[in-house]
Amino acid sequence: MNNETKKSFLERPGVQSVAAALICVVIGLLIGFIVLFLINPAGAGDAIMTILLNFFTRATSAAQLKAFGNTLAKTAPLLMCALSVCFCYKVGLFNIGAPGQYEAGACAALFAALAWNLPWYICIIMAAIAGALLGAVSGILKAYRNVNEVISGIMLNWITLYVCNMILSSTAVKDAASPYSKDLTQANPGSIIPSWGLNSLFPDNKAVTIAIPLAIIFAILVWVVLNKTKFGYELKATGYNKEGARYAGMKEKRNIIVTLVIGGALAGLGAAFLYLTNYIKWETTATSVPGMGFNGIAATFLGGLNPIGTIFSSFFIQSISDGGSLIDRMVYPSQISDLISGIIIYLCGFTMFFKFIMSKRRIKKDEEKIQSEKAKEGGDGK
Repeated sequence: MNNETKKSFLERPGVQSVAAALICVVIGLLIGFIVLFLINPAGAGDAIMTILLNFFTRATSAAQLKAFGNTLAKTAPLLMCALSVCFCYKVGLFNIGAPGQYEAGACAALFAALAWNLPWYICIIMAAIAGALLGAVSGILKAYRNVNEVISGIMLNWITLYVCNMILSSTAVKDAASPYSKDLTQANPGSIIPSWGLNSLFPDNKAVTIAIPLAIIFAILVWVVLNKTKFGYELKATGYNKEGARYAGMKEKRNIIVTLVIGGALAGLGAAFLYLTNYIKWETTATSVPGMGFNGIAATFLGGLNPIGTIFSSFFIQSISDGGSLIDRMVYPSQISDLISGIIIYLCGFTMFFKFIMSKRRIKKDEEKIQSEKAKEGGDGK
């Protein structure tokens, strides 16, 4: 009885997802420790613990709460990008264009806030629309011209980056004395997402807003749509078998476009959840695509391709990224924090591989057990 219970427990997809994620994290931290050890053996242990503990390494409780709030503020947009990738992946599409949709959302939100002086809720809607429109471009190309969404997404990432730089370089948006966008607190305070009392929990931290609970609510909604609605069933059916979905009367082309539109809207909202907190400003001279969208891919796979699991994986990835910036720069190069975080994030993509290995091993054991029982029955019969 105990063996059967253990077997059923290990075969649960959720258990396998958590186990695979933990394997990735442990391997990533081990490799990171080895790299730190090769640079400076004496401080390797402290450095890897700093990366892992992040805000807990602060000297006072007030400083810990402030750093914790900063991590949460950056987790919200990362979670939205992860949901964008997760939603599309569940429908058989790899939305690598999430970074471009994130850029489009940032551009629309900041332009609406600074050039048109619109309130925060309208700016958020504008960001979602911008991301959705960019997602629609990939969707239309995929549905009607069978252009791989990965190819179109990568190209649109770079096109969108430079288009956003041009748009946000206008005098109404860009600060005259720097390459960054204007300060929202001075230009349009009404465009900043409100905290509704949440920032009182984090001393001297204005970055904590309702964007954090909103992102969690969106994660729950994505799970409900995908698993509990007819609409989500049709989308997943289209992803599993486009020809079969057409035969069943589903509009597969529309479903492909709608999927990437929703994915784009989620990524666009993620940008609004960050830039409309005034925690960070857009740099109009940026020459690289923001990493938030790409980190969302890692958070999706580390979360086991589950919207709820993605909540926790997004927080973890953002936490180790922030923790990596706290290690001693006098001992380790400034790039080491990005290297360590990158190693762990890279390994997150292997969660599906580890789940496959665990499932295959479980199946092999079951087959051996069945053969053993048959052999035993045959022996008893003789």
